[in-house]
Amino acid sequence: MTADETRFREEGRPDPDALLAQAGRKRGRLKIFLGMAPGVGKTFEMLTQGRRAQAEHGEVLVGVVETHGRRETEALLEGLEVMARRPIEHRDRILMEFDLDAALACKPRLLLVDEYAHSNAPGSRHPKRWQDVDELLDAGIDVWTTLNVQHLESLVDVIWKITGVRQRETVPDSVLGRADEIELIDITPTELRQRMAEGKVYLPETARLAADNFFKPENLTALRELALRRAAQTVDDQLSQAMKRAGVEGPWAAGERILVLIGPDATATSLVRAGRRLSDMMMDAPWTVAHVERPNGAEADPGRGLLLSEALKLAEQLGAANVVLTGDDLVATVLEYARRNNVTQIVVGKSHRRGWRTWFHRPLAPALLDAQNGAALHIITESASGPATAQAVPVPRPTVAWGGHLAAIALVGGAIILGRLIESQVENANLAMLFMVSVLISGLAFGLWPALTAAAFAAVAYNFFFLEPLLTFWIGHPADVLTFLVFFAVAMTTGGLTGRVRDQVRATARRASAITALLAASRRLSGAARKEDAAAILAEQLSAATTGKVVVFLPHGEEIAAAAGAPTLEALTTADMTAARWTWTRGEPAGAGTGTLPNAAWTFRPLQGVRSRSGVVGFEPRALLGAESERFALALLDQGAIALERAELAAAAVDAEALRRSDRLRSALLNSVSHDLRTPLATVLGSVTTLIDFGRTMEPAVRDDLLLSIREEAERLNRYVGDLLDMTRLEGGALVTRRDWTDMRDVIAAAIARVSRRLGNRRVQRDFPAELSAVRADPALLEQALVNILENAIAYSEDGSLIETAAYEDRGNVVISIEDEGRGIPTAELERVFEKFRRLEESTDRAGERGKGSGLGLAIAKGFVEAMGGRIAAASPIQDRPDGTKGGTRILISLRKDIAPGAEP
Repeated sequence: MTADETRFREEGRPDPDALLAQAGRKRGRLKIFLGMAPGVGKTFEMLTQGRRAQAEHGEVLVGVVETHGRRETEALLEGLEVMARRPIEHRDRILMEFDLDAALACKPRLLLVDEYAHSNAPGSRHPKRWQDVDELLDAGIDVWTTLNVQHLESLVDVIWKITGVRQRETVPDSVLGRADEIELIDITPTELRQRMAEGKVYLPETARLAADNFFKPENLTALRELALRRAAQTVDDQLSQAMKRAGVEGPWAAGERILVLIGPDATATSLVRAGRRLSDMMMDAPWTVAHVERPNGAEADPGRGLLLSEALKLAEQLGAANVVLTGDDLVATVLEYARRNNVTQIVVGKSHRRGWRTWFHRPLAPALLDAQNGAALHIITESASGPATAQAVPVPRPTVAWGGHLAAIALVGGAIILGRLIESQVENANLAMLFMVSVLISGLAFGLWPALTAAAFAAVAYNFFFLEPLLTFWIGHPADVLTFLVFFAVAMTTGGLTGRVRDQVRATARRASAITALLAASRRLSGAARKEDAAAILAEQLSAATTGKVVVFLPHGEEIAAAAGAPTLEALTTADMTAARWTWTRGEPAGAGTGTLPNAAWTFRPLQGVRSRSGVVGFEPRALLGAESERFALALLDQGAIALERAELAAAAVDAEALRRSDRLRSALLNSVSHDLRTPLATVLGSVTTLIDFGRTMEPAVRDDLLLSIREEAERLNRYVGDLLDMTRLEGGALVTRRDWTDMRDVIAAAIARVSRRLGNRRVQRDFPAELSAVRADPALLEQALVNILENAIAYSEDGSLIETAAYEDRGNVVISIEDEGRGIPTAELERVFEKFRRLEESTDRAGERGKGSGLGLAIAKGFVEAMGGRIAAASPIQDRPDGTKGGTRILISLRKDIAPGAEP
């Protein structure tokens, strides 16, 4: 926290984040009428207040209300405008649902929507009614709704244990936090059962069954307590947000909030347990466990860091929220957090510093006691009970860096020798600067404590060797006393500052290294297209970060299997696999150093993505020594989980796209088959039937026309079946090209000859050079491709128009061009003209529908040309038409030019 931020907040100004959230709000307001069970009067109260609002400002619309046949509730609907419901057919039944689109179109000032947790009928836009309400709120409509406490998602298991009924219709707990108002509709269990007996909740027979099961007095009492607690907790959260927006500093003791401060020592777990007990005594008050990191502090000892990590794990298991604060001023950082989060109880441990250590570091508890105002301070005096949990994994004992202290003393010794030499040569030399240099070098090279050692030793050495009387610790002149004291103070200050700067630089370097490593890992993980690739990258990055062995498990059906490992994929024992499966099933850490299956040789953590678990990661127990390394590893786990989930979603998207294309192709094929097979068959059948029945009495011209129709439709059917077979060969990879030296002019001439009977009055112009290089191609496939292109030109150009065919060559290719004078292809269709079953809406051929073809011709031509190593493209429009519009289409085929045997290069 910077000085400007501290000053800004100390002035009692509003929280910028809270103000931004409020300023960006354009949603409607949500009011929830919360009750403990059906029948307490939620809908009745909502309608009563709705009528009052109607009288005050009007524009109140009832979106949906379930009266359940209660006459008192139905009477309240009189005078209110009620929306018609939307019928939805489901399994041969008509279900009447809330009409979301109609509500959005009306956009009333206030909309009443009953039963917030209701599940919509299949076919609705949203599966849940609370999602409908969210869309209404986004549209700026104020909504009032009703909700029973048993429908909250987090309480499903609790409700099942209390009542024996598992709720299927649930809403996320976050909806209560997003609500602008919550009104608790509360009556006693006795009063509710009396209402049931009077038939005001259910019909008499249903009421008797309900009273003996769900509505038992003990069940209702428990549900009432849950409703009261949830309402109080939500109001407390709203109070905290209101204080932040208004810039009001806490605490306001409207509800208890506990903050437990822990450090990396053996008392951390005792403080966590004390916080849990205090929360229990205060009716399960929300509590947070906090640790303050100092950015300018020295590198943390791994063993102490592991103690802190285990304490934070214990806090999470006991239901606390964990937070790591950052600040050099411990007291100011803690109190700032407490004020901003309305903390009313602060729990700290008793300091173990004694004697001279308290001169430099004042104990936290007295400092908080002097500085804080409003929150109660609890000082826990008990020591650590038994061995720390972290000792389940052996940790190296911290060692003092004696080498730095010895080196600092050696530097001062060097300054003494150099000073004696200078003193013998130069009179009145200021030798104190030599000792200052040694102190500075000690601080920069070895850190804070070696620098302080150098400063103390330098002051003593300077007095002993250079102040009269020499070689004694006495100071002979009063002026030298001041010199010695100033020297000592300056040396200590200089040494402390340089040592602190060195520690800050190293801490900054560590953080920069961690950020760089995270960025590099994130880039590599984001580039992984498959889950297996992401798992391998995650294992590699985690192994490099923790300098230990790592294994990553991915789901395979109902089980998990090792997918990647680093440095190598290790074989795990049965106990290890059992711990891994536990982590996968429960989503909790298991294995060595945890409370579940601690005899395993590995520690396992779940890879929890945004939507679901993506896998499991196993570490060696020693891999996560220290809180800093553990946080870095957990950050990598989060990155890896998201990468795995993204890869899985990408694979699912590819499969969905393939399925969508397959469905579209199947649908197009069925439509095409049903039309393009039945139409020629119907024509042939009709013509043959007419010839059989009336052939003897028909005019020869009519009979010839029928026979011509039979031949044309049979040819059309033959072409269509051939197209389907060709496309099947292309799709199945069964197409085999037989390349030979081919003269393109001969192939074009053969293709024109094949379509000559279908040209009608169209003219075909040929533009071939006298000499044209041969190409290696499959003549049959190339001819069929050209036939398909020519037939497409015939189908979409007017009778009597011109079709131009040309062949030419450039430096590396031989190019075939086929142009027509038809309407052309719309620009938006050019990129899709070679897709399967792609046809323009209308044909200009005289045969109308018969001229359209199957929509496979150009797709087959593209497949044949590309199978021969060529390219095909379309251009349109290419010319001005007589009616003044642009039109015409040009299809270009390019085949690579090779040197034929015997030809000159």
